[in-house]
Amino acid sequence: MIKIYRDEEANAIFIENANGAQFLNSLQATVPSSGLVTLLDLARGIDVVSDTSHTQFIKEDGIAYSGTAIDVCNTLNAIFQTSGSSQGLAPTITSSLAISLTEGDSLNYELTADYGVGYEWDLSNVSGVTTVGGSVRKLIGGSSLSAGTYNIPVKAINYNGEDSETIVLTVSTPPFADTKSIQFNNQDYLGANAALLDATLGRASNGSGASDAWSTSFWFKGGTNSSNGQTILYFGDNDVTNGGNFHLKYRGGANALRVSYGSSNNKVQWTSANDVLPSGTWKHVLVTYDGGTTGASSGSLSSYYSRFTVFVDGTDIISGGTWTHSNYGYSGGIDADNFRVGRYASGNYLQSDCKVDELAIWNSDQSSNASSIYNSGSTFDLTALGTSPTHWWRMGDGDTYPTIQDNVGTAHFTMYNMTVADIVTDVP
Repeated sequence: MIKIYRDEEANAIFIENANGAQFLNSLQATVPSSGLVTLLDLARGIDVVSDTSHTQFIKEDGIAYSGTAIDVCNTLNAIFQTSGSSQGLAPTITSSLAISLTEGDSLNYELTADYGVGYEWDLSNVSGVTTVGGSVRKLIGGSSLSAGTYNIPVKAINYNGEDSETIVLTVSTPPFADTKSIQFNNQDYLGANAALLDATLGRASNGSGASDAWSTSFWFKGGTNSSNGQTILYFGDNDVTNGGNFHLKYRGGANALRVSYGSSNNKVQWTSANDVLPSGTWKHVLVTYDGGTTGASSGSLSSYYSRFTVFVDGTDIISGGTWTHSNYGYSGGIDADNFRVGRYASGNYLQSDCKVDELAIWNSDQSSNASSIYNSGSTFDLTALGTSPTHWWRMGDGDTYPTIQDNVGTAHFTMYNMTVADIVTDVP
């Protein structure tokens, strides 16, 4: 179909075909043969519509011009003769030159211009943005654009001149929303490339100080299973008997948290008071390590214990728990063999609908920022903190099964023994 109509404001004729092409007046219709109509651009001496069935010409409202080819030809010429550019004015773009878009959304923008007839866009800088078929003034697309500012040159043209402008498209990140968490049952777990966290959670030997420090933060909701050996987080050696590791456990029978650092034979270990992680209740956990030594002298155990601090819902609870040790602590390194959520080196899975949300890790001791990280119990964009996490997993938000992406680094988790249904809408 070919739409032909007169723009009273611009005093010009518009012709729009399937490609969205638009032409000015100075037109003449002819009937080259039975049933066909051709439109000639008198100013340029070229056919803008060639030998087309007269039934293909429609009005602005979509209704076809009536009659035979000769009737349609005469009707069109009558329209052409009553239009022109008597004002002699060049076009002026009147629509806004600033467009705002949220990352992931699509454009719906229409350019307007006084006396505008033809339009030219330069869309080379905005991948995925295109004009609408049949309406070259409209822009759609853009959902793949990253946050940033994009310049889009555009021209409105008529026979008296043109108006060239630059539209500034600002794409912003979407507002923070925590809508998903990961649910664990039976043998479900997440695994990532531990080597990507070697510089954060690993260490070469006994703690050397701040360069070995780290912090880990997450939201946790305990399930109904009473097993005391449920792994929340594990990082370290394949050989748990002799090799070093950092291990967080949920003790379901007591609704308690356990922090172990070292190996089965040599370690320091802290166990919280009962009910700090009550079943069915979201709690925020922050565990920090200052990077200092953790073994292995009997006279220094209190120093080794002091390396760690545990916060639940922003409150330091370390004094309410109990410290134990094996062989006066651990003085070896922590190798980056395994990094998992919901599984020990083997077994000890999270059970019965335990859930984890907003897991983050820093390569520094964040004890002094515990209150800010907890944020009065409201999840938020952790990159807005004074010290952004080194790694951050949203646990469902923005993720596509079976990958849980690291939003700061590249240590993406893979969901094992799980389905897409384990990305749930239960959140703090």
